Amino acid sequence: MSTGRDGDVVDLAEVDAGMVELVGGKAAGLGEMVRAGFPVPGGFCVTTRAHRSGVVPVAEVLAAYRDLGSGRVAVRSSSTAEDLPDASFAGQHDTFLDVEGPDALVDAVEQCWASLNGERAVAYREANGIDHESAHMAVVVQRMVDAEVAGVLFTANPLTGSRSEMVVDAAPGPGTAVVDGSVDADHYVIGGEIAEDRGCLGRAELESLREFGFRVQEHFGSPQDVEWAIDRSGALWAVQSRAITTLFPLPPSSGGSQPRVYFEMGHMQGMLRPFTPAGMSAMRLAAEMWLGPSRARSMMSVWVVDVSGHLYSDLTDFLRSKWTREQVPQMMRTYGPRCEAIAQRLLEDPRFAPQRGMPIRLPWLKILLRLVPATVVGIGRSLARPDAARARAFQRVAEIRRKSAPASRPATTAERFRLAEKAQELYSGKEVMDVIWPMMTGLLVSQLSRGLLRGIAEDAELDTVLRGLPHNITTMMDLALWRVVRDLDDEQRELLRSAPPAELAARYRNEELPNIGLAAFLDEFGNRCAAEVDIGVPRWSEDPAPVFAAIANYLQIADQEQAPDRRFARAAAQAEKTVAELTARARRMRSVRGRLAGFLLRRTRQLTGLRELAKFAWVHPLAEMRRQLLLVGEDLAARGLLDRPGDVMFLELEEIRAAVAGRDQRARAASRKAVHQRELARRQVPVALLSDGTDLEAIAPPEVADGAWTGLGASPGTATGRARVIHDPTDARVEPGEILVAPTTDPGWTPLFMTAAGLVTETGSPMAHGPTVAREYGIPAVICVRDATHRIETGQLITIDGTAGTITPGTHPLNHP
Repeated sequence: MSTGRDGDVVDLAEVDAGMVELVGGKAAGLGEMVRAGFPVPGGFCVTTRAHRSGVVPVAEVLAAYRDLGSGRVAVRSSSTAEDLPDASFAGQHDTFLDVEGPDALVDAVEQCWASLNGERAVAYREANGIDHESAHMAVVVQRMVDAEVAGVLFTANPLTGSRSEMVVDAAPGPGTAVVDGSVDADHYVIGGEIAEDRGCLGRAELESLREFGFRVQEHFGSPQDVEWAIDRSGALWAVQSRAITTLFPLPPSSGGSQPRVYFEMGHMQGMLRPFTPAGMSAMRLAAEMWLGPSRARSMMSVWVVDVSGHLYSDLTDFLRSKWTREQVPQMMRTYGPRCEAIAQRLLEDPRFAPQRGMPIRLPWLKILLRLVPATVVGIGRSLARPDAARARAFQRVAEIRRKSAPASRPATTAERFRLAEKAQELYSGKEVMDVIWPMMTGLLVSQLSRGLLRGIAEDAELDTVLRGLPHNITTMMDLALWRVVRDLDDEQRELLRSAPPAELAARYRNEELPNIGLAAFLDEFGNRCAAEVDIGVPRWSEDPAPVFAAIANYLQIADQEQAPDRRFARAAAQAEKTVAELTARARRMRSVRGRLAGFLLRRTRQLTGLRELAKFAWVHPLAEMRRQLLLVGEDLAARGLLDRPGDVMFLELEEIRAAVAGRDQRARAASRKAVHQRELARRQVPVALLSDGTDLEAIAPPEVADGAWTGLGASPGTATGRARVIHDPTDARVEPGEILVAPTTDPGWTPLFMTAAGLVTETGSPMAHGPTVAREYGIPAVICVRDATHRIETGQLITIDGTAGTITPGTHPLNHP
């Protein structure tokens, strides 16, 4: 047998984990297990070198077969793109069992090769972004285990994510029926004490499998999906092991023995995608500038928890405190009904039983108490003189924007890095409070007016008050883009309607487009983008493709009564009319209470639109921080310390500082980038996690009411239309009358609202950006609909009720572009 890395046939005992390109992922895993002493049936591998040649090395294969003892063997595909940390390729390539004889063996090898380009494998590679040319096929040949019982062992629960449980599926015989799902296998969940004997496995076999699972997982360093068999003598064999690629990452270890619970909070900023390391590091720096380094670290460790770039909050201490636990479900109401329901269930979980002590330590209480006088003054001034407070807020934003750009060009890379850090200081001074106080006042009076009008006004009427709110910077942005579209001539309209957004963006950057007035829009709003709180994401000024996509949407509007400015004006008029009606109604019923309610409703209209302004103020320092760091990245790449300038965004700030000082960060950046890209591809982010990885929603069935999917009504009204499911707004289009279905939304998504008849999101809060803008445009919105982008398909007719919070599915999808 030819052995070694240059051979066409290699003994499994000579294979290790570093030989994936030669033997494929499956063989590399098996060889690693053989080297570690795990019980693996003997065998050999027909390498990718032979596959590249295109001819089965018959003489070598048959010699290895004879050395193995001939007889019955298992022949398994082992692609270079399978059994990898981020892609398992489970069931995508062919496996043949009980192969016997030279001719049958050679034929099985050829069929394994052919399965590399089978329909299943090609579709899987495309779905996972794997280059077809990079995939090659090796083939594993092993002695056939005479199995009495066989199956699959997951060393973590693949359905719930729990690392505290193992899952076993088993059936009598060789185990292929378990893998392909053709039999009703016996199912075991192994947590604490193993249950009494039942099915085809007894307690002793399950104990053996659990112990084996611990050893395999410890060796590979991650949860494993293990195919196993127990032969007629009772010996346990492993015939395959690969990483479980679907598990959500674990939260950082807390070091305690008791479980902790984490609630996802990124969706409050429209962030279901992961932060880049630089983006998360910038968040920490902002907290330090606001609170001081030690207090910021304390806060970030509890209220802002980084789970592979996803933003979570640790609410364990609040749930375990007898002083606050009953209020946690109400706190979670802002996060949406899904989080509220989970919090309610956790109150009944004995692992979160009440304990003594406050969830907030004394220093934090002192800080909060010191804020009381400033809060009273800031809110009082805003209530007394709302117009002056609003003018002052916009003035401060203009000042922050002006000061964001450095006065002179720095001379060195180290100076650029210091400027990047210094940019955050602009958002941590007292001046920014002139933006925050009127915003907080608007939110406060909105809630107070609801309380005063309870029993007098319906929730839908109070939601109507929030339509067409003036002074919302995101609405102002969308209407400014509409004015650009409105002023286009016929030739410009045809160009912008027909050309792809990416092409238009490239031509715009090369100054090859006619002047359409876009420069003024980008000068005002070019620091924005989807996921704009992450400095790792390109701004519209860098890549205006999403803006051109929005323009193409606007150009679909044929009915001028549906033009954004007219829709907004109608919404504002309806809101003002509702304010007058509610005030008069309240005064007729209770004079004093009615006068106060009227005052609060007017202040709601004057101030609540400012809720977007504080974030808009922040995007300017963030954009400058990004600009400076990219320039730093250019220098680091030129010095060979990074592979490319943009890789600087996959380092934390301290790591960038080390690179500026001369440390090679190429390997670290590449590793972080791979993790980030894996998380970008993740379609579902758990809304709540336990510290052992358990997805708390996965253990609760979705709620269905009368055939409708339930969520949270966030903007009143009903709409029926074809769904348009969108995961990324970069080059998306929404036809007039379609209902936008998205994982989440932030200001970068709102240009799509201009043509949408309604909005559905999987996450969100009534006070988050998307629902707020939806109310202002007067389009119904239902948020927090579990798995909406998976249940609903583009082209499917749906009816949404933004008051009841329901979605009623209609017909199947049509052929839709």
